[in-house]
Amino acid sequence: MKTHRIALIPGDGIGQEVTPAACAVLDTVGKRHGYELSYDTFDWSCARYLSEGAMMPADGLTRLRHYDAIFLGAVGDPAVADHVSLWGLLIPIRRQFNQYVNLRPIRVFDGVPSPLRAATPAVDLVVVRENVEGEYSEIGGRMNQGLPSELAVQEAVFTRTGVSRIADYAFTLARGRRKHVTSATKSNGIVHTMPFWDEVVAERAEGFPEVAWTQEHIDALCAKVVLDPARFDVIVASNLFGDILSDLAGAVAGGIGMAPAANLNPERDFPSMFEPVHGSAPDIAGQGVANPVGMVWTGAMMLEHLGHGEAAAEVRRAIARVFATTPLRTRDLGGTATTAQFTDALLDALP
Repeated sequence: MKTHRIALIPGDGIGQEVTPAACAVLDTVGKRHGYELSYDTFDWSCARYLSEGAMMPADGLTRLRHYDAIFLGAVGDPAVADHVSLWGLLIPIRRQFNQYVNLRPIRVFDGVPSPLRAATPAVDLVVVRENVEGEYSEIGGRMNQGLPSELAVQEAVFTRTGVSRIADYAFTLARGRRKHVTSATKSNGIVHTMPFWDEVVAERAEGFPEVAWTQEHIDALCAKVVLDPARFDVIVASNLFGDILSDLAGAVAGGIGMAPAANLNPERDFPSMFEPVHGSAPDIAGQGVANPVGMVWTGAMMLEHLGHGEAAAEVRRAIARVFATTPLRTRDLGGTATTAQFTDALLDALP
């Protein structure tokens, strides 16, 4: 039996609740598909920050380096500023391990009402977000804090290497799907970085003549994702645009509690990290009512990355089967099912 070493970081809030649910599903499927996930659990979280002054230990990245994958539940607590929690854990992992692809599939499941009347199960798209540069750079600072002349500067950084590789990933992905890429831009208003993005994406597109592509200004693109989400296949976007757009698209699919995500190092020089799009949801944490689908689907993405494609497909089919054939819905979807009840239904829906 193949064993994979997984660094498990439940994190904060509902991360503590959806992580065990997802592990139960992944472990059950593994018994039929000849793999085992061996978990080492880390308490890296805002709770740790409040007690020890750091989200993770100084040697945290070294400790993660030789795992096959990182499985993370959620990070965030009202008592810790968001930029502290993010830059203390997630961003160092993404950047140190060169996880430059943030992959976010969006799907409307049969039986899950979308807020949009026009959104049907035909909605099946993927947002490919550049994950290590762009608008989320560390270049900048603040001066004259507390004075009327106070200022803040944040520099966006786009490199030819960074834009080329994320564009190549998007076009390669589209080649195996419906063969269409939409590039998110704002080159009519952002005069340097976005025209550069457009030029590099156009150059890379020449290597994929079988894939059609268009570019859309991000504001118009957001409107079109709401008005006609089924028209999109693969959307490639910068760090900031991809972050916002994938949350919007997740809401179109019924809510971000449903949305999975992967932070990938495609070359596999470093471990990739898998985390759902939703946050720690402190307003419902501890109540046992969180939707486990985002975490379970994220786990399926991890299985696929680890080479267990059929097992991953089984998990996705189980999610679809529960929605299509049962009335069970968690609170975020208008129902009353608990996390445990929905997880049990998923386990029952597995072959």
